[in-house]
Amino acid sequence: MNLGAFALFLALIVGASGQYYDDYEFPISMYGASSPNCAPECNCPADYPSAMYCDELKLKSVPMVPPGIKYLYLRNNQIDHIDEKAFENVTDLQWLILDYNLLENSKIKGKTFSRLKQLKKLHINHNNLTESVGPLPKSLEDLQLTHNKITKLGSFDGLVNLTFVNLQHNQLKEEAVSAAFKGLKSLEYLDLSFNQMTKLPSGLPTSILTLYLDNNKISNIPDEYFKRFTGLQYLRLSHNELADSGVPGNSFNVSSLVELDLSYNKLKSIPTVNENLENYYLEVNELEKFDVKSFCRILGPLSYSKMKHLRLDGNRITQTNLPPDMYECLRVAKDITIN
Repeated sequence: MNLGAFALFLALIVGASGQYYDDYEFPISMYGASSPNCAPECNCPADYPSAMYCDELKLKSVPMVPPGIKYLYLRNNQIDHIDEKAFENVTDLQWLILDYNLLENSKIKGKTFSRLKQLKKLHINHNNLTESVGPLPKSLEDLQLTHNKITKLGSFDGLVNLTFVNLQHNQLKEEAVSAAFKGLKSLEYLDLSFNQMTKLPSGLPTSILTLYLDNNKISNIPDEYFKRFTGLQYLRLSHNELADSGVPGNSFNVSSLVELDLSYNKLKSIPTVNENLENYYLEVNELEKFDVKSFCRILGPLSYSKMKHLRLDGNRITQTNLPPDMYECLRVAKDITIN
C-alpha cells in the first residue's frame, strides 16, 4: 500500500471513532502513481482510486471530478465558489473536504450538497462562511464548519443521521443556536466553543453525549438544564463567566457524566457532582474551601466518589485546609492537583 492509500486508511479508522480529528497531510509527490480515472491536476492513488487529492494546488474552482470518486480532498486552495453542477458526475461522493479555502455562502450555488445522496462527511473549516450551508442530504453524519464567521444557522430538519457537528470558532449567539438542532435524534457530539453565547442555548437534542461550550460568555445555568441529557458524558464550560450565583446547587449532579471542565471561571465553591464523575477540572477559579459533600453525600464501604483526576490548582485551596475525610471520599483518585 503506498502512502496516499495509507493516509486514507488512517483517516477512515480515526473517523470511525467519532472524535474530532485532522486528516493526515501528505504532499502530492508522496502519493505515488495516480490512477487514470482522475483530474489531471490532482492525484488518485492507484491502490485507492476512489480517493482524489487536490490539496495545495492554488485552485480557484472545483476541478472536474470523474465518476467513481468517493473521497474528495480540496484543502488549502483558493476556491471561492462552487457551481451547482460541480459534483454532478459523482453523486455517490461520501467525503467532501474543503478546508482552508475562500468560500462564501453567496457563491455556493443551488442544491450543490443536497444532490449528493451518499454524502456522509462535509468539512468546510477555515473559510469565509457567515451562515451554515444547505440544504444538506439526509445521509450526512459529520458536519464541520469551524473557524468561519457564522452568525446564523439554517435548518437541519430531516438530517436523521447527523451525529457529529463542530461549529467552534465562529460568531454564534445563543438565539442563533436555540432550536436550530431540534429534532436531530442522532446527534451525539456538538462543539460550540469559541463563540459569543452569554446563555446556554435551548432546544438542544437530548441525545447529545459530548457538549463543548467553553470559551463563551455564559454566566448562569438554568435549573436542571443538563438533566434532560440522559446520556451526557463529556461537558466543557471552561473559560466562561460562571459564578456561584449563576450555578444552581444540583446543576452538574448528572449520573452519566464522566468528565466535567469548569476551569477558568469565577466559582468560589465547588459545584456538587455525581459520585460517578471521573474527571473534574476546576483550576483557576476563586475556590476557598474543599467541601466533601460536593463529591460524596454520604460515606461508607460502598459509597464513595469514582473520581480519578481532580484539578484544583490556581485557587485559594491549599494542602493545609483540606478536610481529613477527603481521602475517604476520593479513595480511588489517581491524582489531585492542589497549589
